[in-house]
Amino acid sequence: MSKNKLAIIGGSGLYDIEGLSKTDSLKIQTPWGDPSDEIVKATFESKEVLFLPRHGKGHFISPSKINFRANIAALKQLGATDIVSISAVGSLKEDLKPGMFVIVDQFIDRTFARNKTFFDEDIVAHVSMAKPTSIGLMNACEEAITTEEILYKRDGTYLVMEGPQFSTLAESELYRSWGADVIGMTNMPEAKLAREAEIRYASISMVTDFDCWHPDHDNVDVKQIIETLSQNSSNAKKVVKNLILNFEKFIDKQDPTNNCLDFAIITAPEKRTKKTKNKLKNIAGRVL
Repeated sequence: MSKNKLAIIGGSGLYDIEGLSKTDSLKIQTPWGDPSDEIVKATFESKEVLFLPRHGKGHFISPSKINFRANIAALKQLGATDIVSISAVGSLKEDLKPGMFVIVDQFIDRTFARNKTFFDEDIVAHVSMAKPTSIGLMNACEEAITTEEILYKRDGTYLVMEGPQFSTLAESELYRSWGADVIGMTNMPEAKLAREAEIRYASISMVTDFDCWHPDHDNVDVKQIIETLSQNSSNAKKVVKNLILNFEKFIDKQDPTNNCLDFAIITAPEKRTKKTKNKLKNIAGRVL
C-alpha cells in the first residue's frame, strides 16, 4: 500500500460504491473523544481509502455538535494524508445553480460554538490559513469532476455559518455583499484542524438551493435540498472513485500543509507538559 492515503468526509452513503472491497468499519478513540461514527476502511483497485460520515450514519448529529477534533484525529491515526470534504451548500450567486459542484479554495468562518484547535492546553500553535485548501488536491478534484462532465466552478469562497437554522434574508444579502459564493455549516473548523494535523485538505461543495436571497427561492426547503442531494449522489460517487485513483499523481511536495507545524508552535519547550505532548503525539509528534 502507498504511504499516501485518501479520506473522504461526507454523507454516510458515499461509500456505497460499486467496486469497493475489503470493507471494514473501525471504531476509533481519540484524546478528544469519539468521531462522528465508525470509519469505513475500504479498497478500490488496490488503493486503500477511508470514509467518515460527518453527521453519523442516518444524519443524527447537528453541525454544532460534530466532534470535528475527534474526526480529524481519528483519520490522522489511521494514516490519512489527504482529506476531501464533500458537502451540501446553498448558492449565493445566480450562476451557481442547484446541481453544480464548486471546488472551494477559501473560507469565511462565522461559526462560534465549536472547538477549533488541537492546541488549546499548555502548548500554543499558530498555523497559517491564508491558503486553506491544497492546490494539488484541488487539481485532483477538478480532474475527477471533469472526467464525468459535471457542471462545476473552480475556486469559490465558502461562508461557514453556525446553524442549524438557515440564514435570515439580511444575513444572506450580507454574505453576498462580501463576495461569498456558497454557504454551509460544516467545513469549519474541519479545514483548520486538518491543517493543524498536517493533512492536505480540499472541499467539493454540491449546490442544493439558492439560499433565501433569490426572489424565486425565498424559502430554503429541506425537501428540495434532499431531492437535489439525491440527484447529486451518483455524481459524487463517480467523483470519489476517480479521486481514489488519481489523487496521488497531484500531490505537491511543496504544499505548505506538509510541514506547517515546523514554525507554528510558539510555547517554550520547558512549558510543554509531558501530558499534553502525549495527547498531541499523533497530531504533532513530528515536531514535538
